Amino acid sequence: MFYEPKDGHGLPHNPFNAIVTPRPIGWISTRGADGQDNLAPYSFFNAVAYVPPQVMFASTGAKPDREGTKDSVGNIRETGVFCINIVEFAARDVMNRSAGPWPRATDEFTDAGIAREACRMIDCPRVAGAPAALECRMTQIVRLEGEANFLVLGEVMGVHLRDDCLIDGRFDVTRYQPLARMGYRDYAVVREVFAMPRPGE
Repeated sequence: MFYEPKDGHGLPHNPFNAIVTPRPIGWISTRGADGQDNLAPYSFFNAVAYVPPQVMFASTGAKPDREGTKDSVGNIRETGVFCINIVEFAARDVMNRSAGPWPRATDEFTDAGIAREACRMIDCPRVAGAPAALECRMTQIVRLEGEANFLVLGEVMGVHLRDDCLIDGRFDVTRYQPLARMGYRDYAVVREVFAMPRPGE
């Protein structure tokens, strides 16, 4: 099968999200200029540079109460900061709850019963007990092709690591089992890891 996205695929569900998998989930916490906290998962998320450490996430779609975008991007526009919380398998249900199309006034931490802690370097909450959290300063918001598609880039200013995830000086993902997004309504969990040295190492 071959199709051009502009012409449609003719399938009952869009296969694009199922092709680019698995995708890590960035659980983005923000605080608006009005002090309203927000927490939402984004699977268009990744690290993009080492020095200085930088990350990205993309927001697609809009809410009627957010002027052409979603709460996360709206808050970041106002404050210039955000925190990326890493999602573990054990948090799958509350993460999913925070993905709902809630009104701007909804505090997802409270709604889903998620404990929060203050970030150290930015005025923003983070998910208490997350395996890792990255405190970020927004460097760019790039408008992408299409309606309500935005790419948010940020520099990591502070890193939180949960103590039980540090084994022999390494951040060990098998200690918390990262949750990943697949296509459609499917997710995956990382339970097995193997090493392959690069040629020349």
